[in-house]
Amino acid sequence: MHFVNYEMDVTDLQCVSREKGLGVEISEDLKLDNQCKEVVSKANKILGMIKQNFTERMKESILTLYKSLVRLHLDYCSQIWNPHYVKNIKLIEGVQRRATKVEVSVKHLHCDERLKHTGFNEIINVET
Repeated sequence: MHFVNYEMDVTDLQCVSREKGLGVEISEDLKLDNQCKEVVSKANKILGMIKQNFTERMKESILTLYKSLVRLHLDYCSQIWNPHYVKNIKLIEGVQRRATKVEVSVKHLHCDERLKHTGFNEIINVET
């Protein structure tokens, strides 16, 4: 690959393989895989913190915690980095599936049933 040296006011501009602006990381090939992985990692860490620190994990409290602590990371600048590759969509959906398992009383249910019971299906369908 041939790189062109650019300069601004007689100063050479550095070539980088990734750049982060406004919290969104874009690679030189304009793919947002790293951004998606970073967002999912943050969201999963917060879900883990919720699971460890909240003993009363009722439906309403989990839904409120998810909306206020986790969902904001998944939504931040999503208009820009909106995942359209199946692998990235599955990463995001994995966070949502994991969030449905935080409520202890529904762990044994199938994912679709957990979504309906916890109310996450309304969040996912209405707000996205």
